[in-house]
Amino acid sequence: MSDSGNHNQHQPGPSLWPIGFAIGVACLLVGLAISSWFVAAIGLVLAVVFGLLWARDVTREVRGEVPEIEPETRAVAEAPAPEPAPAEAVPAAAPAPLPTYSRSRFLEASTIGLGAAIGAVVTIPVLGFTVLPSFTNLPDNDVDLGPLDSFPEGEYVIATYLAHPTQGEVSRRTVFVRNNGLTNTNKPSFTILYSRCVHLGCPVQPNGPIDEARSKEVEGVQLKPVLAASFGCPCHGGLYDSEGNRQAGPPVRSLDRYTYSIKNGRLVLQDLYAVGNVSGTGASAMISKYPWSVPGTHVDGVEAWLYPIVPSQVTG
Repeated sequence: MSDSGNHNQHQPGPSLWPIGFAIGVACLLVGLAISSWFVAAIGLVLAVVFGLLWARDVTREVRGEVPEIEPETRAVAEAPAPEPAPAEAVPAAAPAPLPTYSRSRFLEASTIGLGAAIGAVVTIPVLGFTVLPSFTNLPDNDVDLGPLDSFPEGEYVIATYLAHPTQGEVSRRTVFVRNNGLTNTNKPSFTILYSRCVHLGCPVQPNGPIDEARSKEVEGVQLKPVLAASFGCPCHGGLYDSEGNRQAGPPVRSLDRYTYSIKNGRLVLQDLYAVGNVSGTGASAMISKYPWSVPGTHVDGVEAWLYPIVPSQVTG
């Protein structure tokens, strides 16, 4: 009489660890895409935890279960033990069999390894492009744009300069500078707009004629007066008014601006910041100022909650 129940081995049920691992990877990539380090950290923790549990579950049969060692309860023999037989009479122990792996186990391990390699190839570049700019593309140092009389009152001037002269043309920047005259406290007022569209970072052009006859270069800074009634992005149709407010197209906020200082009668460019909206004009304008954010991200309103953390960087 045969015992048919011993011929079918019990197969383990499907594991939920791969699903948790996939959810963790998805959260990690989404967090990196929206620059949310909180979501990315949660995804990383989930991926690591479920990945380890998945690997432990897969390798259970290979690792084997450690048998429990019960305490010895054998009674002490009363009679003296017989003398051991000569060494020649003791048969040699048979060598332990080598561990074997089934084809299904080999294919499963190969699939997991290939998936891990693909995940690394996809994730590592994303991490590099997301994290490294926070440490490499830092804001430019203060830039001396020249004496104040190089900027006529009430008129925009296209100022082009090298942020890092040792790096050459790759560090060339362009800003739109307007001398607003004096404020109510008799201090010079300037509007300095960054020339990058806040949609995708394309170059913005002034909508108006450039006075080439009055163009000049002062101490390495090229200055071109322009009659700019507005500013436009030729790439995707973004339109801004003379204060940098968004008027049409895909941009999500106003043009970014620079802070500045006056040192010894010279205009010094300082930090870049984001602008939600500008009310009024010139020296009397009220500016909604925010920490600088990459193009395409909201800085005010409900949408700003989608971008809780943005790496501080400046692209050329």
